[in-house]
Amino acid sequence: MEPAVSSEVLKALAPTGRVRAAINFGNPVLAQRDPATGEARGVSVDIARELGNRLGVGVDLVTFDAAGRVFAALADGAWDVAFLAIDPKRATEIDFTAPYVIIEGTYMVPAGSPLQCVDDVDRPGVRIAAGSGSAYELHLARTLRHGELVRAPTGPEAIEMFLRDGLEAAAGVKSPLLAFARGRTDVRVMDGRFMAIEQAMGTPKGRAAGAAYLRGMIEALKASGFVAAGLARSGQHDAVVAPAVR
Repeated sequence: MEPAVSSEVLKALAPTGRVRAAINFGNPVLAQRDPATGEARGVSVDIARELGNRLGVGVDLVTFDAAGRVFAALADGAWDVAFLAIDPKRATEIDFTAPYVIIEGTYMVPAGSPLQCVDDVDRPGVRIAAGSGSAYELHLARTLRHGELVRAPTGPEAIEMFLRDGLEAAAGVKSPLLAFARGRTDVRVMDGRFMAIEQAMGTPKGRAAGAAYLRGMIEALKASGFVAAGLARSGQHDAVVAPAVR
């Protein structure tokens, strides 16, 4: 039996009587649209619905096509919980759990590019397409010394720009980059990574009871195999369940 949920937690996570969960289709490791029905599915959707079950309330999925747009919608009070990568800029306004999934950020380059490894990319004259406000774009904005970031509204639009404008590289989550490049002869995805992307659950600052509840729930879902099962069901075999918090 799950312990009773306090009124303080309910007020923090479901202030309208339902949980409004932000789902980002821009990261297909975590959320996808069912090709037959168009319904949302994936490990973040599973966790959102499990939260509703535990709280005893309904769940409204508030969907977005990019992580940057999830974060921007926080100013409008559009959601109560979200699934985003941990980042210092976001953490000024969001209380995060520990990560539940770890994925990799890497580069895609033209097939004949002289750039061979991720360390080659940060050099003068290299233009890197990236989805604005994504975890990897925020990371590269802090860490690049010589390469030039060229931003597009979403990850898919960044890839389109990379191809259309002949840019030297496109940054992104490794798994969808590999899926895009599969069967193509004009691009290749680099081995290795420039960052580990720690995907977590978060709630707006000022909801301390809700944030504490989410932290405990995420640890329980990792330990029980719930997260691993959600990744497997949605075919995300390259993603890794984050280790438990000690």
